[in-house]
Amino acid sequence: MRDESRPCPYCAEDVAPAAVRCPHCRSRLAGFDLSGWYRDHPERKLAGVAAAMAQALAVPVVLVRVAFVLMTLFVLHIGPLVYGALWLLLPYAPGDEPLLERVLGTALGTLRRWRHAGAPPGGPAGGPVA
Repeated sequence: MRDESRPCPYCAEDVAPAAVRCPHCRSRLAGFDLSGWYRDHPERKLAGVAAAMAQALAVPVVLVRVAFVLMTLFVLHIGPLVYGALWLLLPYAPGDEPLLERVLGTALGTLRRWRHAGAPPGGPAGGPVA
């Protein structure tokens, strides 16, 4: 019987191996898994940030949306800034790369092409190539 359960690290009660929360103390048991952080969820309304956070944190999406509104109204209008930053950092679907990573990768590739296209034929200092 012991093989079918594991102890909760917070209350030491036995819980199922696949449990996300302890049924006794309600502590979150799953580690921080970034694979669940993506914006393509059925509950998405605008950009999917609130739905992604709600899904990953296992809370109702309404609470996340209310938290963004409260941050906008009462915490130095930071709600839209946090929402925008998460929109740039969270991928749209599992396995996709985030928008910020795509933009930075494209910019880096462009800068590399410009640098190589503008280099003199004899090397960086214009002298003979060794």
